[in-house]
Amino acid sequence: MLDLCIRNGSVLDGSGSPAMRMDLGILDGKIVAMGDLSKIPAVKDLNAAQKFVCPGFLDLHRHADAAIFRENYGDCDLFQGITSIGNGNCGLSLIPQYGSHTEAIAAYLKPVTGTFDGIPVDSLSSYHEALKKHPMAVNALMLAGGGTIRAAVAGFQKTRLEEEDFKQIHFLLEKTLEEGAGGVSLGLGYAPECFYSTEELIRALQPLSGTKTVVSVHMREEAMKLLPSIDEMLTVAKRLKIPLQISHLKATGKENWNRLAPIALHRIEQAREEGIDVFCDVYAYTAGSTQLMHILPPEFLKGGTSAVTARLKDPSLRKELLRRLKNDLDFDNYSLLVGWENILVSAVKNPEDTVYVGRSLADSAGNGDPAVFALDLLARNDCEVTMIDFITSESDIATILQSPFSYVISDSTFPTGGKLHPRVYGAFSTVIEEYVNKRHALTLEQAIHKMTMLPADRYGLSSKGRISVGADADILVFDPDKIHVCATYDDPHQPSLGMDHVLVNGVPAIENGIKTGTCAGKVLEGRL
Repeated sequence: MLDLCIRNGSVLDGSGSPAMRMDLGILDGKIVAMGDLSKIPAVKDLNAAQKFVCPGFLDLHRHADAAIFRENYGDCDLFQGITSIGNGNCGLSLIPQYGSHTEAIAAYLKPVTGTFDGIPVDSLSSYHEALKKHPMAVNALMLAGGGTIRAAVAGFQKTRLEEEDFKQIHFLLEKTLEEGAGGVSLGLGYAPECFYSTEELIRALQPLSGTKTVVSVHMREEAMKLLPSIDEMLTVAKRLKIPLQISHLKATGKENWNRLAPIALHRIEQAREEGIDVFCDVYAYTAGSTQLMHILPPEFLKGGTSAVTARLKDPSLRKELLRRLKNDLDFDNYSLLVGWENILVSAVKNPEDTVYVGRSLADSAGNGDPAVFALDLLARNDCEVTMIDFITSESDIATILQSPFSYVISDSTFPTGGKLHPRVYGAFSTVIEEYVNKRHALTLEQAIHKMTMLPADRYGLSSKGRISVGADADILVFDPDKIHVCATYDDPHQPSLGMDHVLVNGVPAIENGIKTGTCAGKVLEGRL
């Protein structure tokens, strides 16, 4: 007898193929039968007539490393159909942190991950051990963050590494992969990885040469130098013969919209034709979210948050910094690319500055200089400030979504307090509601493929992201016309609507649109 039979649904198996009317039989958390199961009894039946049935969505670019330990974590995922997440992205994994640079690493990570007191972060094995003891609403994969690994070895002050540093980086990289990391993430737009030259980066990643370990990268720049940044990473992938994942592909800045993204996709397509294993991913929002200090030039980030804070208070250095912010485009200068009016404060460290949360830097500055205000805000808060920045266009998002080698992510960050980006609750629902139902940029079959089997296969998660016999029973039942995003920039803490049933490893997490409170998520481990 089956534990559960989902009957009469229109099944989208995750491959992009058209829906087929069939029943699904579930036993011990697995899909064990498909087809006409009308004569097979089950402990429980679920009638999915007039509904679509598909695999649970995978969001493999999230920053919930610490948030997953928070009480009741899961609403933001489950109500938009996410049953598996990938953490540790952009080089900013919680692990491994130990040694003399721990305090500096923690300060750097907190604006993205939020606080993580009590979570073991010295190694992935200790982190996984704690996570397995914690009730998990969704499945979770962790990447090895190249930025955290480099900072653990050499901190944020050292811009040129020595032979012993590379040896230690190699050791930590291999150790973290052996302990179950699903891949390696890079944050070349962030310290300390922004200090790598291309040759040094290749050297740091040498242990991965010729392996199937996916390297996902927040590239060095995403605006005027987007194309050289892509070329750099294609060079790295070609030299090392490794799979490359370009994270949150976009063309930042109004002058670059509808211009650079098609060229970037063409270069990726050419590289694929030449045998380079490269994909990209994209989030369906025109705004991103990260630390506010990344409005600063890369060289200003040396030394970590304490050193940056000290520089912000140095009159001579501040004068030069203000000059650069107002004139230079030799880095991703958000103040010139999109304007202070399009950069919102989303979280702060100091309670007295919470009055600025949700407001743009231009508005917060009043009659003053927004650049001066931004630097003062960073200095007062020891750089623990996050921003929501409107940087890309809906037409570019549609163009990237339509590429056969792109898939969907949220790139959600989880600062403690403040206002989250609405994509935390609505990224995947937005794809269906906006880009399938309204814009018709994708068919439902294409969208489901980009949210299920494509990312699952990319990271070797062979039992996820598909409806097939033997696959894990992470399953959604829904009417796509009823999917609706409730989260807004003003009020982001609102779960999406429209998911009638969500199963995680065969256990109902949502029934008839209501959260059950069960926690059947598991730790996912990668391939070596």
